[in-house]
Amino acid sequence: MATSKNQTLPIGYMLQDYIITKVLSTGGFSFVYLAQDMNKNTVAIKEYMPTGLALREEGATVLLGNDDDASTFKHGLKCFFEEGLALAKIDHKNIVRVTNFFRENNTVYMVMQYERGKSLQDYILSQPEPVNEKFVRRVFSELLNGLREVHAQKLLHLDIKPANIYIRLDGSPVLLDFGSARQTLTQAQSKLSPSYTPGFAPPEQYFERKQLGPWSDIYSVGASMYSCMMRSAPIAANLRVNEDHLVPAIKIGKGIYTEELLKTIDGCLKLDYMQRPQSVFSLQKTLLEVVKPLPIKKPSLVNKIKNVLNKPL
Repeated sequence: MATSKNQTLPIGYMLQDYIITKVLSTGGFSFVYLAQDMNKNTVAIKEYMPTGLALREEGATVLLGNDDDASTFKHGLKCFFEEGLALAKIDHKNIVRVTNFFRENNTVYMVMQYERGKSLQDYILSQPEPVNEKFVRRVFSELLNGLREVHAQKLLHLDIKPANIYIRLDGSPVLLDFGSARQTLTQAQSKLSPSYTPGFAPPEQYFERKQLGPWSDIYSVGASMYSCMMRSAPIAANLRVNEDHLVPAIKIGKGIYTEELLKTIDGCLKLDYMQRPQSVFSLQKTLLEVVKPLPIKKPSLVNKIKNVLNKPL
């Protein structure tokens, strides 16, 4: 089905008890809107819209293509719906809060609490130097609190990256945009765009999806920490498999972060999923360990003498 004419819901559209005020993003699998509820509270609404399978040229109703497209669309819709139900059970400060979920316009909508702040990606790019270690340890330790709850619900995120980690105005992180429904669709329909983000997706997300597990999200967490240091994404995992040219964090981060943190990042980025931390708890424990700060270089005796001689009497 052609996607060039795919339209979002219009500004001012009344979607059940919500008024659409702005289009926040349009991707290959969903549209996200800013809206207000009847009490004038601002919310974000995610619309299930895999544009390779469905089309909205005008009006609000989503139209489906041939029977194969319709079948795949409905299978993905079911997964999206089940994911929304699971997320609605999670009430954790570090996970985007789902407040409502409903069917309309031949698709489904997920209503989420709107967070004010900026993405970790924007934060990284706003810094003239690598993000400091104290910030990295605090943000990712807090984020892992939420991810532990997600894994406890038998869910995987599958799209952790700085763009999906939001830093609130108070500095606390919140994990957005879960990708497991997109992962299911990509498996079922080859003509859709890949659901992974190069640089942040683990190798098993490209090749061996049966190996997906908590360690897959841990790879993405490691890649996100790596990007805090490099201010860019690591080399994509599918390119690393044949010939690994990724420069280890322990090498490029020397003098920037402690050896303990750099080894932790490298451990998360192992291509063999069995060599990574196997649970969020084990990774979090490492990040929370109190480590000695980077040593401050003391001036040599010669420099001390020079400093004394250069001081005015």
